[in-house]
Amino acid sequence: MQTYATVVLYAIPFFLLLIAVEWWAARRKGLSVMRSTDTLASLSSGTTNTLKTVLGLSVAIVSYDWMVDHIALYHVKATWAAALIVFVVKDFAGYWNHRMNHEVNVFWNRHLVHHSSEEYNLACALRQSISEVWVFFALFLFPAALLGVPTEVVAIVAPLHLFAQFWYHTQVIDKLWAPLEYLFVTPSHHRVHHAINDEYLDRNYSEVFIIWDRMFGTFQPEVKEIPAVYGIKKAVATYNPFFINYQHLWRMIQDAWRTEHWRDKVRIWFKRTGWRPADVAERYPYDGVLGGADVYAQVKYDPRPARWVMVWAWIQFIVVQLAIVHLFTQIGTIGWGPMMTYGGWLFLSVFALTSLLDGSRYAVLAEAVRLVTAVVAVWILGGWFGAEAYFSGVAWVVIAYCSVSLGLSAYAVLGTESWAFAKTRDAFREPAFS
Repeated sequence: MQTYATVVLYAIPFFLLLIAVEWWAARRKGLSVMRSTDTLASLSSGTTNTLKTVLGLSVAIVSYDWMVDHIALYHVKATWAAALIVFVVKDFAGYWNHRMNHEVNVFWNRHLVHHSSEEYNLACALRQSISEVWVFFALFLFPAALLGVPTEVVAIVAPLHLFAQFWYHTQVIDKLWAPLEYLFVTPSHHRVHHAINDEYLDRNYSEVFIIWDRMFGTFQPEVKEIPAVYGIKKAVATYNPFFINYQHLWRMIQDAWRTEHWRDKVRIWFKRTGWRPADVAERYPYDGVLGGADVYAQVKYDPRPARWVMVWAWIQFIVVQLAIVHLFTQIGTIGWGPMMTYGGWLFLSVFALTSLLDGSRYAVLAEAVRLVTAVVAVWILGGWFGAEAYFSGVAWVVIAYCSVSLGLSAYAVLGTESWAFAKTRDAFREPAFS
C-alpha cells in the first residue's frame, strides 16, 4: 500500500504536466479538446480511483501470490526476460479483461466511467472506476504464474504497463509511422475505441500491442470520413463519479425487477452489454443514441457555472490533492481507523466538488457532512491526522475551510441570482439513476 502510494505521488504531477502540454498543443492546432468542467470531472474521478486503490477497497478473488505458490511448474528468476514475459502476458490478459468489461452486461458497470466523458483527451484517461470491488485480473495472468514469474516482477511491471496506456488518449497526434500503427496501440486506434459510432463500437480493445485485436477480429482502423463521437450511448448527464459508477448497475436492477420473465431476470446480467428484456424495453424505452437517434445529433452535457464558481471548484480540487499527498505520506503512521476516516473525508470532498459542477443540491448536503466529519475527527484525534508537525493551527484552518466551502456551495447552488447555470441538455439538478 505504501509503495503504491509513493508511486502515485510521483506519477500525478507528471500526468498533470502532460495534460497541460496537450491543452497547449491543441490550442496551437486550433483544436478544442477540453472543457474546464469536464476536465475537472475526469481528474476528480481519477482521484476517487486512486483513493480506492490505496485504501485497499478492492478484494482479489485470487491473488497472483497464491497462483505462483500453487500452480507454478517452473520458477524463473527476476530478470529482464521475466519482466518482458510479464509485460506481454499482462497485455494479453488486459485485452481479454477489457473485452469482457465491454461485452458482458454486468461487467460494463466496472468500466463505463472511463468512457463517460464526451471529450477525448489525456484527462479522460484518468477517469477510472470505483465500482470494481471484486478483482479477478490475476486469473488472466495464468501463463506467468505457470512459469513461476516472481511477484516482485509483476509488481514492477504492472504500473509501467498501466502508465503506458495514458499517452494515446489524445486528439493532437495523428496517425503514426505504419509499422508502429501495425504493432502498437496508437491515438488513432484508441480514438476508435472511445467512439460510439456504430462503425467503431466495441473495437480495438488492446492496451499496448494492437496485434491482439488483429488476431481476434476486433480491429477497426480510424476512417477520416467517419468522425468519432465520444462518450457512451446512454449519456450519464452528470459529473459526479459516484453516480456515474453505478448508473448502469441501477438500470439493470430496475430491468431485472420489472421484467415478468424469471429467465430474463437472470440472463440480463450475462447477456451482451445493452441487452434488455423485450417486455421492459417496450414499456420503458430509452431515448437518445441508445434509443436509435443519430450519434451526430447528440448534444453534450454542458453545465456552465459562473466564473467564480469554476475558480472555487479548481481551488477545491487543489486542496484535495494536497490532502491526498498528506494522507499518502502518513499511511504508515496514523493507523487504519484514522486512515479510513481521512479517506472518507476526501471521498466526501470529491462528491461535493463534482455535485457543485452539476449545480446539484447534493453539493450542500455533502459539504455539511464533510464539515461535521472534520469537526468530529479533530475533536477525537486532537488535531488533523498529524499535520500539526508542519503547522500548529492546521485543524482550525481545515474547519474554517470546510465552513467557507459549505457557505459558498449553498450560495452557488441555492442562490438563483448568483448561479449562472445553463445546460445544453435537459439534465437534472439532482442526479438520479434514471
